[in-house]
Parts: sequence; C-alpha cells; structure tokens
Amino acid sequence: MQELIEVYKLDGTFIGTQDRDDFYTEAKKEFAQSGAISKKIKTIRVLLMNSRGRIYLQKRSELKKENSGLYDKTVGGHVIFNNTPELTVVKECAEELGFPATIINNNEFEQAVKSIDLKIVGILKKIDHIDNFESTRLLNDGQSFVQPYITDIYIGYYDGAIRFADGESSGVETFSISQLKNNIANQPGKFTEDLKYMVEKYSDVLVPLI
Repeated sequence: MQELIEVYKLDGTFIGTQDRDDFYTEAKKEFAQSGAISKKIKTIRVLLMNSRGRIYLQKRSELKKENSGLYDKTVGGHVIFNNTPELTVVKECAEELGFPATIINNNEFEQAVKSIDLKIVGILKKIDHIDNFESTRLLNDGQSFVQPYITDIYIGYYDGAIRFADGESSGVETFSISQLKNNIANQPGKFTEDLKYMVEKYSDVLVPLI
C-alpha cells in the first residue's frame, strides 16, 4: 500500500509528497552515485523506560532490509502526509509494541508519571527536535548509507505489557543505562547508530522514577 511522506530539501524547503518506498529507492541511488543524499523526510524516535529506569530496546528482525538483527531504539517511525509527529508516536507505540501512549507537555510530565497508573498507559514527552539528523543505515550486503531526517525525539515511561507484531522486531529486552553504555562500549556492532547517538546525548534524562 502506498504511504505518502513529505519530502524536503536539506535547507528545509518543502518539495512535495512521495511514496516512501520510491523515496528510499531514489535516495539510495543518489548516495551510491554521490556519497550523499540531498533530501530529507520527517520521522520520530522514542526511548521508553519502565519506572525502574530500565530501557526497552527492540532487536530488529533479521528480515529487515536495514540494520537487521541490531538492538535499536524502542520505537521509530515515519511521519506520513497529514499526520503530526505526536500522532505518529501514538500510532507507532500501538502498532509496533501494542501499548497505549499519550504525550504530555514538559510542564506536566513529572506530575503525570507520578499520578497516572503506568501499567495502563505510557506517558511520553518530546525532548528534542533535530532538523538534520543523520542516520547511518547498514544494509544486508555490508554496505551502508546516511539518510538525513527531520526528527523529533521522545522519552517516556510504561510498566504494562508489551507485545511486538508484524515482523518489525524479533524481541524486546530491557537494559539499565549503565548496562547499555557498557554493552555499547564493548560490543558496538550489536547496536544501531541511532541508538548510540541517543544514549550518548540523552543519558541524563534516562533515569528511574523510583
């Protein structure tokens, strides 16, 4: 099924909409020819924790075309045409991991995570917006390419059940921030570049509630 996404120049100028698969076909071809990609699209990235501060990571399916078999952020997704990043986060949490989520503004986030039953709903907040996020995508043939994105970064807490579906991942594991940093340092090839970046940049907010 066709999935339309908004396409932008690197300076932020809107170009138009395009089918996602067609966009990536053209982007990979451009990277192979010139070593760079001149267009970007909108995405979201989420790191989810439980109350104890253990971070949920997806292990990407071996069937994925990019970054197959690697540990990755909890949730990621493309913002399709006429959707907001916030709606995308809620949809991706439900579709990829089967849990309900809501996004709270930063001023009310601390109160929300302390007063709402986190076994029922995940509470998330946006912590960053990056206009030119460069994501390294490792292909199954050992080649890689770097795709620029407009991306919003979210963190949050959830203590309920998680289920994965549709071949998006082969499982979900939890790590403390110290375990994750140690594992990345000792076995960097098991983790996506996205995750490494997020752990390094946002580790100060990846903390337990209790």
